[in-house]
Amino acid sequence: MGAALLVAALGMTGLTGCSGGSSKGAAGSSSPAASSPPPSSPAASQMPASSAPPAPDLRRYYDQTLRWSGCGGDFQCARLAVPLDYTDPSGGDITLSVIRLRAEKPSARIGSLVLNPGGPGGSGVDYARAARAVTSDALRARYDIVGFDPRGVGTSTPIRCLTDAETDAFLAIDGSPDTPAEEQAWAEESRLLGQRCAQRSPKLVGHISTQEVARDVDVLRAALGDSTLHYLGASYGTYIGATYAQLFPTKAGRLVLDGALDPALPSEAVNLGQATGFEANLGDFVDDCLRKSDCPLPRPRAAALARIARLLDDSDRTPLRSESGRKVTQALVVLGIIYPLYSPSLWPQLRDSLPPAFRGDGTGLLASADAYADRRPDGRFASNSNEVGYAVNCLDHAEGSPDLARYRADATALTKAAPLFGAYLAWGSLPCATWPVQTAPKAAPITAKGAPPIVVVGTTGDPATPYAWAVSLARELSSGVLLTNVGVGHTAYQTGNACIDRAIDRFLLTGSPPADGTRCA
Repeated sequence: MGAALLVAALGMTGLTGCSGGSSKGAAGSSSPAASSPPPSSPAASQMPASSAPPAPDLRRYYDQTLRWSGCGGDFQCARLAVPLDYTDPSGGDITLSVIRLRAEKPSARIGSLVLNPGGPGGSGVDYARAARAVTSDALRARYDIVGFDPRGVGTSTPIRCLTDAETDAFLAIDGSPDTPAEEQAWAEESRLLGQRCAQRSPKLVGHISTQEVARDVDVLRAALGDSTLHYLGASYGTYIGATYAQLFPTKAGRLVLDGALDPALPSEAVNLGQATGFEANLGDFVDDCLRKSDCPLPRPRAAALARIARLLDDSDRTPLRSESGRKVTQALVVLGIIYPLYSPSLWPQLRDSLPPAFRGDGTGLLASADAYADRRPDGRFASNSNEVGYAVNCLDHAEGSPDLARYRADATALTKAAPLFGAYLAWGSLPCATWPVQTAPKAAPITAKGAPPIVVVGTTGDPATPYAWAVSLARELSSGVLLTNVGVGHTAYQTGNACIDRAIDRFLLTGSPPADGTRCA
């Protein structure tokens, strides 16, 4: 298993950004996108802000009227047309799936609140359908809660790359290779992923970047009839929100970025942050477990961590068995451990899975890995989030040379910082080095000069988007306001901290942000 960014809000099923690979095929075959990639485009942080009216060739998108129809319960759904390529709007349209829950108090309605759960690859439609769990009563009373599947995702025009069987194999391959043969196998599958995306989605493979998603959000804002965008983005959704504020600062309304990414970080720094973040949270899990009388781990802490490390080593040599008959490879064991680390509420699941795993039965860990990858019991994947994670990240982040020696060195360095997860994160970037479309953006701070206050929320014990990233983003934004959740887990809003919930609700309802540096214990 390799690893793309592991950054989706835990309020939805199917966390995204996982990887791995073994879809058998001709790794050396060419693809249309590989032979004639579109020209390079700058990162959003390098794009000039725009307060001018839409260009004439985009006017028809901005002027469209959404046609709403009932789609279950109190929800309404519609389709939104956006250009495939904003640099050439005559090149055809794609459509986005949009959903809304109307404000419960229309007379006090503020406008629309657009949600995004993260990913890349998370379904905003599914997230909005969970509005009664992921937003407060006060917000639902005064906002239309709106979600959308970003381009390439789910029920919008989707990117299609791997079959279900190919995805199964992709997730199970050894993504922390320690022999030349394993390195070559991972390199072949990394290349094959991009080739499959180019072969099966030749148009969309080069047009699924975060900058394009942010431009789609502005078209959505206009179609909703809102003069400014009110937005609540979690995890990777913070990158969408920050990019929007950079591109459209005068259209930014009340933006909350919860579990923030730092756009200024290169991929190596992102990998280091996540590797050490998950390693730290594994330590938190162990500490919590050892305080319980039924903890299956040996004491002291070092012995407990060593026992988990031995499980990884053992599964690398011999996959664990499972009740379904599927082999639980080391890669799936890692996913089965990482998934519960997103939230302490899932720690009991990991605690229960470890004793049978130590005896060679990986059924429980496989269930967690499947939940992470959005895999159903029948072997079908409920979403294409695994593919979207790479497709977006590879367009957003320049990866450079596919020289395996570089990744080997990175893995060695990250293993010193994070012995259990470092190699997986280091090797996980390899698919982007051979992605069929290279846009070559450079990591740079987003300042969003001219935007109103933007609330950036960070959790001190967040494994997927480390707290330091929120601190950095709040500083980089010209109007950033840092709100700190002192706790463990990924993202903060509606996870049990009343102080956080009050501060965010007050900002979204009144426009008054918390004091910069506010801490909620």
